[in-house]
Amino acid sequence: QVQVVESGGGLVQPGGSLRLSCAASGIIFNLYAMGWYRQARGKQRELVATITSSDSTNYVDSVKGRFTISRDVAKKTVYLQMNNLKPEDTAVYFCNADGRRYGRNDLWGQGTQVTVSS
Repeated sequence: QVQVVESGGGLVQPGGSLRLSCAASGIIFNLYAMGWYRQARGKQRELVATITSSDSTNYVDSVKGRFTISRDVAKKTVYLQMNNLKPEDTAVYFCNADGRRYGRNDLWGQGTQVTVSS
């Protein structure tokens, strides 16, 4: 089955850490750029971080120095390590697998909730 599935969300106190995982299946992993997006209540979905097949990374300014995106090709999994979390990081986090550069599809996961609150 062609899909990406997120896991690892939850409730954490400000200053805490979480690691999100996104497992891909049914795709040729190296033909896809992988990314994490988030959508807070009442706001538009925004890009958080991306990683290409050559391991080039990109981050939104608000998470630079706190979040790290990485991938494990053998496991077809991409991770988002989130440190020093802030209440404004609260959102539903979505995994994206974008294969359009190579004529493949654009996949989205169902999302995982991250809540940062004391």
